[in-house]
Amino acid sequence: MNEPDEKASPVGGKATGFRITPLNFAAAFLLFISAYTWIYGISVVGGHYPRALKSWMFGAIFLLFAMVVSFMDIMLRNFFRETKKLWVVELSFITLAIILFLLAK
Repeated sequence: MNEPDEKASPVGGKATGFRITPLNFAAAFLLFISAYTWIYGISVVGGHYPRALKSWMFGAIFLLFAMVVSFMDIMLRNFFRETKKLWVVELSFITLAIILFLLAK
């Protein structure tokens, strides 16, 4: 009775653990920025925000970004099983997002 291992990967049949990806780092960074903003607050140089925009709102926005990035990571993991291809796709996604941000700025 040679039953397959529950932890076996569909590709290659080897057991895989937690895979580190670029979007993991991005989500961790956004969670850190969110907590930092909630604890220490935020001030904007050269501009005055009305009282309605409190620091916790900026923290909530960073938390929302972290959740979106985590969701994107889960989606991309389902499409790309190989870690090397996943890294290439996620780094391309991050590069594209940075280029679009700089063009919009």
